[in-house]
Amino acid sequence: MDAAEERRFREFVSARSPALMRLAYLLTGGDQHAAEDLLQAALAKTVMKWRSVDAPEAYVRQAMYRQQVSWWRARRETVVATPPDRAVADGTHGVDLQIVMRRALARLTARQRAVLILRYYEDLPEAEVAVVLGCSVGTVRSTTHRSLARLRDLAPELREPYAIFGEVTS
Repeated sequence: MDAAEERRFREFVSARSPALMRLAYLLTGGDQHAAEDLLQAALAKTVMKWRSVDAPEAYVRQAMYRQQVSWWRARRETVVATPPDRAVADGTHGVDLQIVMRRALARLTARQRAVLILRYYEDLPEAEVAVVLGCSVGTVRSTTHRSLARLRDLAPELREPYAIFGEVTS
């Protein structure tokens, strides 16, 4: 890599790291250290292919999704956290729901988390999610359905007037 390409890569990392770190944090179920490792691994893969990468952010995001699923397959462990018995009805209700959501997401498999994040946080259509994860559209649909059902089971408080990922229901 020549000096100009290295400068371009450094500028990309500097500009996009905060957003990429937020995504890594979501993908790892709220584990800050794992998120840092995930982003670092994705950036390491990206720098190796930097000259041929047309859309760097998309490349890094896809590398993160695939790396997280790969790590999940290798570990096959589930993080268990107990959500509070009930939410307190005061000004912190939204924060309580965020905590419950993070804990519930952390209890999903990496693939389930990735599908939900791609569909609802990244707002990608099912076909694009299938391409990113290397599976069929039917797999994306069934995984989305099972993941949302699992979230509802893990955190019944999310059934309140707030839909999953903060959308308000009528």
